[in-house]
Amino acid sequence: MKNPAAFSLLILSFLFISFSSFSQGIRGRVFSNDGEPLPYASVFIRNLGDGVPANDEGYYEMKLPEGIYDVYFQILGYKSRIETLVVKEGAWTDFDVRLEPQIYTLEQVEVRAGAEDPALTIMRKAISKAKYHRLQLQSYEMTVYLKGTGQLTDAPFFLKKTLEKDGLNLNEAYTSESVSKIRFSLPDKLEEEVISIRTNGDNQNTSPAPYIQTSFYEEKINEIISPLSRAAFQYYRFRYEGSFFDEDVMVNKIRVIPRSRGERIFDGYIYIIEDLWAIHSLDLKSSLLGFQIEAKQQYAPVAENVWMPFTHTYRFSGKIFGFAGEFNYLASTRDYEVVLNPDLVQTPEIIDEKIEEKPQDAMAKEAEDLGLLEKLSSETPKTRKEYRKLLNEYEKEMLQEQREEEVIIERNYTVDSLAKKRDLSYWDSIRPVPLTAKEIQGYERDDSLAVVEAAKMSEVDSVAKKARRKYRPLDFLNGATYSFGKGRSIGFNQNWTKISFNTVEGLKVGVSGFYRKAKEIPMADSVNVFRKSFNIEPELRYGFSSKRFYGKSTLRWSGTKPTSGYSYGLEGGRFIYQFNGGEPINEQVNALYSLLFRQNYMKLYEQSFGRAFWAHRVDYGFTYRVNFTYAQRNQLFNNSNYSFYNRGERIYTPNRPENVETGNEAFQDHQIAKLQLGVEWRPGIKYGIRNGRKYPISDRAPLIRFDYIKAIPQLTRQQDFAADFDHIRVGVEHDYTFGISGKFDFNVSAGTFLNSNRVYFPDFKHFGGNRTIFSNFGPASNFRFMDYYKYSTSSSYLSGIFHYQFRKFLLTQLPMLRFSGVQENVFLNYLKTENSPHYVEVGYSLDNLFRIFRVEIGAGFENGNYLRGGVRFGVATFIQIQ
Repeated sequence: MKNPAAFSLLILSFLFISFSSFSQGIRGRVFSNDGEPLPYASVFIRNLGDGVPANDEGYYEMKLPEGIYDVYFQILGYKSRIETLVVKEGAWTDFDVRLEPQIYTLEQVEVRAGAEDPALTIMRKAISKAKYHRLQLQSYEMTVYLKGTGQLTDAPFFLKKTLEKDGLNLNEAYTSESVSKIRFSLPDKLEEEVISIRTNGDNQNTSPAPYIQTSFYEEKINEIISPLSRAAFQYYRFRYEGSFFDEDVMVNKIRVIPRSRGERIFDGYIYIIEDLWAIHSLDLKSSLLGFQIEAKQQYAPVAENVWMPFTHTYRFSGKIFGFAGEFNYLASTRDYEVVLNPDLVQTPEIIDEKIEEKPQDAMAKEAEDLGLLEKLSSETPKTRKEYRKLLNEYEKEMLQEQREEEVIIERNYTVDSLAKKRDLSYWDSIRPVPLTAKEIQGYERDDSLAVVEAAKMSEVDSVAKKARRKYRPLDFLNGATYSFGKGRSIGFNQNWTKISFNTVEGLKVGVSGFYRKAKEIPMADSVNVFRKSFNIEPELRYGFSSKRFYGKSTLRWSGTKPTSGYSYGLEGGRFIYQFNGGEPINEQVNALYSLLFRQNYMKLYEQSFGRAFWAHRVDYGFTYRVNFTYAQRNQLFNNSNYSFYNRGERIYTPNRPENVETGNEAFQDHQIAKLQLGVEWRPGIKYGIRNGRKYPISDRAPLIRFDYIKAIPQLTRQQDFAADFDHIRVGVEHDYTFGISGKFDFNVSAGTFLNSNRVYFPDFKHFGGNRTIFSNFGPASNFRFMDYYKYSTSSSYLSGIFHYQFRKFLLTQLPMLRFSGVQENVFLNYLKTENSPHYVEVGYSLDNLFRIFRVEIGAGFENGNYLRGGVRFGVATFIQIQ
């Protein structure tokens, strides 16, 4: 944590700017009636359709040319106030303003059994109009200013002195600012040009684009369900709390109440404009991964019937591993330039069919044979369902007209060449929000630290010199890369994990390295590049008990384009492998169990081989692979009986796995000539574009795998001891989110050996077993309690791993646990082969404990009879480890 900015970037960033050279304007402070400053109040110039926010001490400042201005002061919970202020040449107009608490007028609602809260019809209409407001503008541009101020409020006692030594003190403000120009166009293309950046005395990129593009008219905001989502009534209850007039519009105050409090759910208030059914402002809270989030937005009219966010404030706070912090972000947008969507200029009256009747003449007119655009532009009253259906059809047609309909999102990000070189006078001239005394102190401190750090850097300490690093002790264990220019480099992989113990080799050490030559060739579009590389990766290992060296090497050529790519090469040598090529047990875990408990779960064989392979990713939706292997395989035996555990009742098991359907012949030394063809398909995959480069969006596309493996004995030298089989297999894995209920992950596979004349054990179909207390990565990866090789088969098989994550189940009925990020899961796993019993696992787990852990408890059954059970520990399922 050498740079304090790095810690603040754990959370977020946001928006604003003004390019004005005037040395006069308006400034002052916004207070409540009680004299308390009102942080982040909006100061809006009605004459200009522009404005600025106050800072967190209520101070505001806006540079303006000479003239008379109607200044509109507003903030949630207080009455708006309009004042006429005069700006004279070369002088500032100082004006402090006090705002009175907002008074809400309640509707006269007849109280009777079954009476409906007015909030329900307001929200039903607002939800039906959400997509309209998203598609209302064909395009828009805006200037965005973002200021983020954070402070570390607590840290583990043993790290406090170290942090202070690195310049990071508790309860001190660390501030970052950025100015960007944002351009958006339908259907979902956003471009951001960063004009200037200032971050804690260090030049670091901060991009507000991911947050600016977020709209509460979307279904989700950073995976949190919006109150205007189509599924909002499943997640929220709504209560009407009154209305008030803001300028010439009536605004309804709606209380948003979670049906089940916890993570990824908002709680607070949303303000809806009557008849327009658009957002006027909002004040919502939520939590994500145990962090508390507070979001406030104030909207303003930028065109007739078009309201856009004007001021945003976000606050993030939380604690993790003894570190606690608070981060506040002020985002402000201005200089809007909007182009209305010509297809949606007219909007009809929306009728809530649950409590309102549609006029008969409107029904007759609607029955006419009109086109989609005519129906949308018609002012004929429409029910919520009718209007939503029309908008859905319109959006579908609009997407189909795009040049590449599979592209559903596009984001482009550029940084001005001067963005990191703006001086203090520049920032003082354009900053729309005055810095607080604490923020000024923070900048002075950080700028001083930056000067010291710059002085330490000599001219010869260049990037090129750093790239050409010299060898350091332990590089061969820790991993390192040594570059030689022109894309050439050599180095070591991380080799600590290649030190372990197993009963075949005893103490085992290994080392692997690489030589790499890479080249980037610009493509015709001048944005993307064609990356070509050549790699040599040798690996050696030695067993002190077996007293044998093993080695192999891989030569790989590859090429990568934005969505396609290929890889081909050769591999060969003499090496040791687990019978299950998926390596179900980690080397270090096996060593731990062997040395501490005298349990040797890892089973190994020797292979002298040569392999040629080819893989082609046509696009992210379709990949095929071909490889051919020729090998001599030999069985191995235990050579070490060493263990810290010396009780006589437990002995090491032989290196030959137990299995329900095979005998000694499956482990004989043999040869194999094997051809394998594989296909991976993701039907319906969509794409996004970032800076002109495509990337896949696969959350709605299942992964379907198909493999055909054929052993050809005629190609071997010893056909009487050569594998001879045909094996086909297919698998499907995917995950579904079921609204408020939870998330479902599954992994199903099936296959059969069409010909099993001679199948040796390495070529059996193996399943991901586990006999340790450590659960594998991924919610639907492996079995939890099954033996590693007991049910391995050369017959037909069916396997299914199913995992369901609840939002609220047993312990998570307690809001305290839900807000901490803990989630509950159940799993059901099943396996059946021709020669095995029906094997079933059931279990329950607590996920995201302390943000990163998972604890499971469950049991395995054979034909309904209890086999074994226990506790398993793993990594939280939201952490993706490849």
